[in-house]
Amino acid sequence: MPHNLAIRMRPRTIDDVIGQEHLVGAGKIIRRMVEAELLSSMILYGPPGIGKTSIASAIAGTTKYAFRTFNATTDSKKRLQEIAEEAKFSGGLVLLLDEIHRLDKTKQDFLLPLLESGDIIMIGATTENPFFSVTPAIRSRVQIFALEPLTMDQIKTAIRRAVDDPERGFAFSVTIAEQALDFIATATNGDLRSAYNSLELAVLSTQPDDKGVRHITLDIMENSLQRSYITMDKDGDGHYDVLSALQKSIRGSDVDASLHYAARLIEAGDLPSLARRLTVIAYEDIGLANPDAQVHTVTALEAAQKIGFPEARILIANVVIDLALSPKSNSAYLAMDAAIADLKTNGHLPIPKHLRDGHYAGSKELGHAQGYLYPHAYPEKWVNQQYLPDKLKSASYFTPNQTGKYERALGQIKESIDRRKAKPN
Repeated sequence: MPHNLAIRMRPRTIDDVIGQEHLVGAGKIIRRMVEAELLSSMILYGPPGIGKTSIASAIAGTTKYAFRTFNATTDSKKRLQEIAEEAKFSGGLVLLLDEIHRLDKTKQDFLLPLLESGDIIMIGATTENPFFSVTPAIRSRVQIFALEPLTMDQIKTAIRRAVDDPERGFAFSVTIAEQALDFIATATNGDLRSAYNSLELAVLSTQPDDKGVRHITLDIMENSLQRSYITMDKDGDGHYDVLSALQKSIRGSDVDASLHYAARLIEAGDLPSLARRLTVIAYEDIGLANPDAQVHTVTALEAAQKIGFPEARILIANVVIDLALSPKSNSAYLAMDAAIADLKTNGHLPIPKHLRDGHYAGSKELGHAQGYLYPHAYPEKWVNQQYLPDKLKSASYFTPNQTGKYERALGQIKESIDRRKAKPN
């Protein structure tokens, strides 16, 4: 059987593409371009293995254009010239230009007129953000689209499709256990090419039974990926146990335990769950004690998800150590819960009239916005007036902790305001 599984399963038409619904779904931009036969050059960017080549192949297959590939790093200008000649005689072709951010000036200068003339419909592919890594001359001539990592369900759909397709998948019978399917979908972190490669290795290295069927179990899949099924069990308890242990270790400022549980999730390839939980920890457990840690966390995790494993582990290590050794405070989270509890108890109490909207006709007759004191008109940008509904006017939800300089400063401001509120007007 020619080629590897990832190439054999490459979409033939736009309908075969897995994921990227925001681009190829019904009524979305790339599908509209294909259906209207008004293709223009584009750049697709995102992590490896999520469908950049697949979309290019599908566009060519759906429109019946010839499809050629070119790597900006390894292929020569002569190869590009050959493709250009073919395009002129064939009435145009779709060119997948891989690693477009590495296109040198001589190749770029040769390519630009071909893009202008429409002889070549270029689909550039890159893992780098093209707004930073691709030259303005190229960017100005193309549409730029961001691709998203595939979800676990999308990976599983693709794997099932490969297992069930005797023409492009496997020429013999294959079964895959549900746990093995869950594992490969999680461990490959949204990278479908990696999932296909791992599945093919597992299948080809498995001996068939006496009926010629190859059964892919969790053990076989673990061995093929050289990772352990350590983030989930049938009901997901193991997965959430690791996440819970990570959060409690960071909350308890045990940096070594925090790194241990993060390492489990890293080895399982579970970047999405790790990123979500670390973001929650930054705001729930570190909170106002160290707001800078929250900024660092969000920035690092956004970058980690763009980079993907294995490099993402470096950014995660920084985040985990920072959060574990940071001062801790849950005062903001407790304050919001207290406010929500009061709301559930008392319902939607009437808002004081002087706080209501006064920008519409008839509001004055209703007494809305009358008597409102504008804080910016006062020397300290503060004036004593009631903001809470009458029934809750003495409520106090926020109790500052003293674990960080920032929150101590907030506490001092609140204490000063509370003293002034207590004084009669």
